[in-house]
Amino acid sequence: MHPTVFAFLGPIGLPELVIIFLIVVLIFGANRLSGLGRGMGQAIRGFKDEMGGSKDKSAQDPPHDA
Repeated sequence: MHPTVFAFLGPIGLPELVIIFLIVVLIFGANRLSGLGRGMGQAIRGFKDEMGGSKDKSAQDPPHDA
């Protein structure tokens, strides 16, 4: 058996996730929450782009006129 870090919480189901989401919305507000989601999406997209290698980046960048 391997130890679970959050074993004291027990299984987290849909009702618990809904309550957590409502608390987060109350704390941050809907507008700030959408900006937070957008920022996380951009960060994940940037991470995927960097993990893809330089071949993807060179295809996306237009050539520079010198």
